[in-house]
Amino acid sequence: MKAHHLNTGTMCPLGARLVNGRGGLLSRARLVCHVLLIETGDGLVLVDTGLGTGDIADPNRLGRMWVRQTSPRLDPSETAIAQVQALGFSPRDVRHIVLTHLDLDHAGGLPDFPEATVHVHAREHAAATAGSKMRYIRDHFSHGPRWALHDDGGEDWFGFRGVRALGDHQPDILLIPLPGHTAGHSGIAVRSGDGWLLHAGDAYFFHGQIATPEVKAPLGLRFFQRRVDTDRAARIANQHRLQKLNTRADIAIFNAHDPVDYDRFHQRAPATSAEPARDHG
Repeated sequence: MKAHHLNTGTMCPLGARLVNGRGGLLSRARLVCHVLLIETGDGLVLVDTGLGTGDIADPNRLGRMWVRQTSPRLDPSETAIAQVQALGFSPRDVRHIVLTHLDLDHAGGLPDFPEATVHVHAREHAAATAGSKMRYIRDHFSHGPRWALHDDGGEDWFGFRGVRALGDHQPDILLIPLPGHTAGHSGIAVRSGDGWLLHAGDAYFFHGQIATPEVKAPLGLRFFQRRVDTDRAARIANQHRLQKLNTRADIAIFNAHDPVDYDRFHQRAPATSAEPARDHG
C-alpha cells in the first residue's frame, strides 16, 4: 500500500507561542488537518477528511466562534477531494473513509465522497447523531453516509484492546479505540512496509508529548485539550500508552494537527515508509 500525507485544512489562530511553542504571542500559529490517502488493491482509503468543499463555501456552518478562534484558510485546493483529483484519481475511487472521530475538522469532507463506506467507532456515531452542536456538524453527514460501525469486540494490537480491521479486504488497516478526546475517538493503524503508521487523531496535540514524555504541550494547546476532553483520565492513560508504543522502531505515530508531525512525513518521498524523517522542528 502507498500512503499519501495530506493537509486538508490549515488553521492560523493567534498566539503562535501558545500553540506551536515558538513565535510571538501576537503572531499567527499554524495548525493542519493531517489526513492519509491510502492506495490499496481495493481502491482508495481516506483516514479522516479535514474540511470539505461545503465548509469552504459556507464557513458559518462550522460556527462563527470556531472560525473566529481558529482562522482557517478556507482554501479549496486543500480539500481532500481537490487533492485526490490532483493526484489523478476520481472521487469515486475513494471506497472507504476511516474516521478517528466526527469532530467538524475531521469529518467535513464526508459529503464530497457520498459513495464511500464510512468507518467509525459505534460510540462516536451515537454521540454525533445524538447532536452536540458544539463539536458535531449535522451537515457533514446529513447526506446519509453508508456507515460501518465498529465496537470494542476486536483483537489485541501491541497492548491495545478491541482493535478491528476494516474488513476481509483491508486486514492491514485497523481501528484502535483511544477514547478520551471524544467518547468514540480512535487511532487508525496502517501497515506500511515492515512497520506501521499510526494516525492518533486528537489523542495528543503536540509532537513533544509523545517523543519526550516529560515535555508538556504549549499552554494554549493544554487549555484547549482539557476544555474539549470528554474523559480526561482516559485520554491521559491512552497518551501514556502511545508514549510507550513510540519507543518501537517499527511504529511511526503522528497526530492530526501538529505541523511538525505533518511536515516530517509529508516531505518524505515516496510516502510509504513507517519510519519518519528526522524531526527538523
